[in-house]
Amino acid sequence: MKIRAVIFDWAGTLADFGSRAPVAALENLFASAGVPITDAEARQSMGIAKKDHIQAILLIPRVHAAWVAQHGMTAGEYQIERLYERFIPAQIHALEEHSRLIPGVVDAAARMRSRGIRIGTNTGYNREMLDVLLERAAAQGFVPDSAVCPDDVPAGRPFPWMCYLSAIRLRAYPLWTCVKIGDTPADIEEGRNAGMWTIGVTRTGNEIGLSEEEWAAFNEAAQAQRLDLARERLIAAGAHYTAPSAAECDSLLDEIQTRLARGERP
Repeated sequence: MKIRAVIFDWAGTLADFGSRAPVAALENLFASAGVPITDAEARQSMGIAKKDHIQAILLIPRVHAAWVAQHGMTAGEYQIERLYERFIPAQIHALEEHSRLIPGVVDAAARMRSRGIRIGTNTGYNREMLDVLLERAAAQGFVPDSAVCPDDVPAGRPFPWMCYLSAIRLRAYPLWTCVKIGDTPADIEEGRNAGMWTIGVTRTGNEIGLSEEEWAAFNEAAQAQRLDLARERLIAAGAHYTAPSAAECDSLLDEIQTRLARGERP
């Protein structure tokens, strides 16, 4: 048994160090509705489909109370749909500023392909947003073998459907020969629900939530503390392993390969 495929998340994993684009779009969206949200509130449900993400934010007790105070009523399906319609162009605009690939991703993908591993991706973004990322990633030298989004399946994370469709398109079977790599608990839950190995990304992802420049400004002790907290949250979500970035998973793939050769399963 060999690893057949790796399925990456996008924001915070392949591109957009710190997963800044969705946070910027969500904060602007809610501010324009008269209900400003914090960075932590925007990140709380990161990784799920964006319409579901908006709904999850509205269910946060403080945000719910602020919405009712501002609008005189609870946000229902109509309000959520209107927010989502306004979110799409805001997110696409944010992607124009936050689509740079994580350092080392292009070379890491080449190393994986040299091992016979196929490269898939999935995301909480819709197809229009994903197409923007795919175009910008291609210009930087990264083209996946498959790119799936919630529009392609009955539901997004934490359901396993995007991983299943990715495996079909990549012709990767059995599912325990696949590895899901992402930076949120939703990514990890999705991979586990699909019966795949999972690697949680810490330094570049949502659980730390800092840009490359912000991260570099911290001293080693502060960085280590934040890495430990991110690692703990991803392990608690069920990650088999964690790595600082998607470009630093080679040794973990070696270990998974060894475990597969011993007949182990995720």
